[in-house]
Amino acid sequence: MKTEKLGIIAGEGKMPIYIARQATQKGVEVFVAGAKGNAREEDFRGLCTAYQALRLGQLGGAMKFFKEHGVHRVLMAGRVQHTSIFTNLMPDLRGAKFLASLKSMQTKHVLSRVIEEFKKEEIEFVSSALYLEHFMPAKSVLTRRQPTAEEAHTAAYGFQIAKAVAGLDIGLTCVVSQNAVIAVEGMEGTDACIRRAGELYKNSAEKKSCVAVVKVARPNQDDRFDLPVIGKGTLQALADAGFKLLAFEAEKTLVLDLEEVTALADRYGICLMAI
Repeated sequence: MKTEKLGIIAGEGKMPIYIARQATQKGVEVFVAGAKGNAREEDFRGLCTAYQALRLGQLGGAMKFFKEHGVHRVLMAGRVQHTSIFTNLMPDLRGAKFLASLKSMQTKHVLSRVIEEFKKEEIEFVSSALYLEHFMPAKSVLTRRQPTAEEAHTAAYGFQIAKAVAGLDIGLTCVVSQNAVIAVEGMEGTDACIRRAGELYKNSAEKKSCVAVVKVARPNQDDRFDLPVIGKGTLQALADAGFKLLAFEAEKTLVLDLEEVTALADRYGICLMAI
């Protein structure tokens, strides 16, 4: 019987490591193409059969790596710093032709086209949440502290704003208060956005009010790339900023280390809710 194989195009963070571990435990043979400057080979020791470090844009190199190992099922997992397109882009011939054909550098467009290119080589992309479905909570309040009426209203407003921003492919996170937007996520990522909002709020708020950090999936989110992810770092960023409410889209957001994240939220008195 042939061994099932899975390819992982890995960025930074725990998500690709967890997927590799879960896949290996299920008897799946794992092959990792790690984005230089984001993924680390040592994190995958004992979890994959082969590892190949590649720079952004080395599309042909990634395809060759997977095809040489007979891998026809691949997923993308882990964060790649969006600023890497300015600092770590070194395309090979296939990648250069691909980049020249792009009509937009927006994340959704680029990654959709990447999937199309791999399909030409008979390599199919699967859900980025493969083996991690247990980290995607349904609608609920996960923490001991329940939201106040004001917090629930603020979170609902933030949800609408975040959805609009995500629909424009800008970012997946916003920080709101009193029906006003303090910050939206750009290339800096969620945690940096939260900390920036903390500085803005601290320097401008005349009196304390409810602040909600809200993270959502894109409208018609393609689960094969760039899923919304929350982790312990997100909770720490909230605590550093002095914010007490984190809301995220239920059943579409990965909360890595769910039990530990919930315990950390309880420790900081943060209300954590899937809406």
